[in-house]
Amino acid sequence: MEMGNTIRILRRSKKLSQQFVADTLNIDRRTYAAWETGVQDIKSRYIPQLAKLLGVEVADLFKSETDINIKQSFKDTAILILTDREAINRILEAIKSEK
Repeated sequence: MEMGNTIRILRRSKKLSQQFVADTLNIDRRTYAAWETGVQDIKSRYIPQLAKLLGVEVADLFKSETDINIKQSFKDTAILILTDREAINRILEAIKSEK
């Protein structure tokens, strides 16, 4: 189940334990763990609470892990992909000149 993977990624990005999420939802930790592994489906009544706890919209829980908005996982992180040495050198020079 893709939702299990998605909630695991979101939970970890918030630095929440499975136990904390389970306690907040008033369920057993083993039940929550079964959701993350896809062994057990999430009961629909918990989905809105889970989305709120993880700081996302309900629809975001149904996205695959590759579709999760990067802002959710890396709020204060920038990812820069440089394809050649010249681009790397220009970026390094720009960083040095800012200091």
